[in-house]
Amino acid sequence: MSCPSTTLTLWAASWLAGSSSPDDVIDAVRSWAPMHLVGAGDAEVALRWDLPWPDPTDAGPVVLLRVLRAVTAADPGAHPILVLPAPGDVRGLPTGTDFAASAIHAEEGVLIGASGRPGVGIVPTVEGPDVLRWTVFPVPVIPQPVERMGLGEAEFEMRRAVREAADTLASMRGGFTADDRDPRARVAEALEEFSHHSYPGTTPDRALRIFDTADQVAAILTVAGETGIRAQTAAGVAAREETLRPLWSTIRAARLGAVAATVRAARPRV
Repeated sequence: MSCPSTTLTLWAASWLAGSSSPDDVIDAVRSWAPMHLVGAGDAEVALRWDLPWPDPTDAGPVVLLRVLRAVTAADPGAHPILVLPAPGDVRGLPTGTDFAASAIHAEEGVLIGASGRPGVGIVPTVEGPDVLRWTVFPVPVIPQPVERMGLGEAEFEMRRAVREAADTLASMRGGFTADDRDPRARVAEALEEFSHHSYPGTTPDRALRIFDTADQVAAILTVAGETGIRAQTAAGVAAREETLRPLWSTIRAARLGAVAATVRAARPRV
């Protein structure tokens, strides 16, 4: 699992479809931090959805579930939508909103709503050691859905990305400093962090393979990026980042496609 927003999106979709219990969602979200604070982004959304403002509550994921249920009850077409904005790519964000600004800063967020209608946006941010804060923002109009990478294309791109990431890491071996540990061990450690987070039973097998491969590539790129920072000049680091950026973009697109497919699979057929 790549980030708290992905966890909330997938498990909320499964819960709203009746395939997971509230405790399942709470346990999945809590795997990111021992304490979760939840509050409104402004007085308007605090009044509309009965949220604390300006100070958040430490009731955590329970409050998130209440907001999710209230929004989807008010609009049966509402559903969770993951956004993973990155520099130069803010597709899927409601422009000019506080949610968009916060999601860009956090590089993640969740929209709850139906396209073309009002909804809310939720952004997690690290508040301190072992504390995650979730802020709920009003969204006047949920954007039209962005075209996502299909599972077939995503799986193909992830296989290609594995090869390219491995080649990139191999090319850095000469730049390692004397105290560098085996990069394979560091990749394994990064993958261990990803493995602490689970997926709902409604997740399609193909999507699971994409998530797993994306995590593998992300772990390799993280190790490659850290090595480059230690071992190179400023110009060398900039060049390394330029090399890695397209691979990070591919990971992001594949994850978004897999999440969208999983949410669709969870939603009841009408």
